[in-house]
Amino acid sequence: MSPMPIHAVTYAYPDRPAELDAVRAEHRAFLRDLHTNGSLLASGPLPATETAGPGALIVVDAPSAASVEEILDQDPFARAGLITERTVRPWSPVIGDWADRA
Repeated sequence: MSPMPIHAVTYAYPDRPAELDAVRAEHRAFLRDLHTNGSLLASGPLPATETAGPGALIVVDAPSAASVEEILDQDPFARAGLITERTVRPWSPVIGDWADRA
């Protein structure tokens, strides 16, 4: 069985740090569960810069962008309205640990 396609997901968060902090433990537990079941390959915050607000990069193993969206709709941050923008794009790594999956 060949591995599923990899998708790179970016989140943008609102400037509501107290609300994000209140839900962060549940959000991370959700992501840990995805990692345990093999759907999540990597995840981590994207700090705010001069040109972009805070967000996250999430790398997901799933058959389609639609399935990634369905999975991530269950994210506690999404359910709490704490994701202002989400992009899901197929990603084909050519160098690194996941390059053999292309």
